[in-house]
Amino acid sequence: MNLGIIVYMLGWILKVEGLLMAVPILTALVYGEREGFCYLAVAAVCLVLGMILSRKKPKNEILFAREGFVTVSLGWLVLSVFGCLPFMLSGEIPRFVDAMYEIVSGFTTTGSSIVPKVEELSKATLIWRSFSHWIGGMGVLVFILAVLPMAGDYDMHIMRAESPGPSVGKLVPKIRLTAKLLYTIYFVMTVIMIVLLLVGRMPLFDSLCMSFGAAGTGGFSCRNTGQADYTTYQQAVIAVFMLLFGVNFNVYYLIVGKRWKDAFHCEELRGYLAIVAAAVILIAVNVRFLFPSWGRSFHEAFFQVSSIITTTGYASVDFDKWPEFSKCILLLLMFIGACAGSTGGGIKVSRVMMAFKEARKEIGAVVHPRSVKVLKFEGKPLGHEMLRSLNAFIILYFFIFFISVLVVSLDNFDFMTTFSAVASNLNNIGPGMSGVGPMSNFSARSDLSKAVLIFDMLAGRLELFPVMVLLSPGTWERTWAVLGRKKKKEIYTESNDIVLYCAGGGCYNKDRAAAAGAVCLPAG
Repeated sequence: MNLGIIVYMLGWILKVEGLLMAVPILTALVYGEREGFCYLAVAAVCLVLGMILSRKKPKNEILFAREGFVTVSLGWLVLSVFGCLPFMLSGEIPRFVDAMYEIVSGFTTTGSSIVPKVEELSKATLIWRSFSHWIGGMGVLVFILAVLPMAGDYDMHIMRAESPGPSVGKLVPKIRLTAKLLYTIYFVMTVIMIVLLLVGRMPLFDSLCMSFGAAGTGGFSCRNTGQADYTTYQQAVIAVFMLLFGVNFNVYYLIVGKRWKDAFHCEELRGYLAIVAAAVILIAVNVRFLFPSWGRSFHEAFFQVSSIITTTGYASVDFDKWPEFSKCILLLLMFIGACAGSTGGGIKVSRVMMAFKEARKEIGAVVHPRSVKVLKFEGKPLGHEMLRSLNAFIILYFFIFFISVLVVSLDNFDFMTTFSAVASNLNNIGPGMSGVGPMSNFSARSDLSKAVLIFDMLAGRLELFPVMVLLSPGTWERTWAVLGRKKKKEIYTESNDIVLYCAGGGCYNKDRAAAAGAVCLPAG
């Protein structure tokens, strides 16, 4: 384990977080709020610690998949721990578990809250909650990759760990340039949304909060009524941009490059829009009797569908009072989620489409045993590695889901409350159903349940594997062995990330070293 590069990256994360806290500090200054001093103090601590940890770039910049996953997981934990401190120092959310739940919900773009009355919070805290969505939507480490040059192509492991979806591709050959392009598109789309909301006469503060939340597909609102008090135009802008931010950003890169044909032939995009269209039509018909016109019915259906499938979590009505058919559709959309390579959560449309293709192939193999069919997605064959990763993800996903449901059920709430609470947090949605519906919150959960849901939010945002790698004993056993032997050295082989230990001329894993073509050197 290359601890030097991990510590170095954590230092950069702290420095970036310290600089990003300038947003709530300036907000507090504008509104004359004393809470700004809490953010200033935490920002100073982050900057000092960050500079200490990153004062010297390690000579060994080698970073394999294991280090990449550990860096991302630890980075998000560090980001969350320091991000929640202003809540506690200001006294607005005094308990650590509650403060941690709130900020993790923000950074993971979940939008679940333990605050019963958000309008009682300071403007600085409200903007920090919403801004955390924007930070976490694209990922703070993706931003760091855009400004921090790294040797070789090892930063791809960080990109792969933090970016949502079954696979991560480069927009351009260099990861640094890819990260810059992603953040440029992300920033421009956010600015456009802010401008359109201002044109619709939404207050500047609300426009910023709503845009940060929609861009990161979060869900924190700055009003107790959610989005119900906004005009039809303002709601329509929010709904459209929620849907747009749920699209794979590679599509926008193709559009900017005027490769229109490639963009609109994206198989995942067509599947995503087809699911949205079908859900909107079915729900609009089912809830027609609740609204005065078909137009209003379609408007509300589109807003809720756009919010849920993109895992944003905004709500313009209390959909928990809708017919069971509509609620079941929304519950299914929670699991499907948005496109890979977007800021949305969930299983992802691409994985769902791949799983159906694989199931159809297996059924076809039974009917026609001698037939040979190659699975393709986006015009490319689906290799064994991709299908293996897909199956492993689905198995791990439902294992975590069911274990979480069992633990959260100890609170003894009704089944729909428990089930939807886990579904909304693991898929980074925000509101659930029944006791955790759009007009409720998560404050009544026990500390144990909140801890489990915090884990679910982090696991869901990081696509499960980085968090599980961090918690795996095998990840750290070699590191502890190295730390326990002063003369022991690590030798990395890029091919399969084998670590060889040498001490006093005696080598461990000689057979594995020979098989990998590595040379085992004596200590010293």
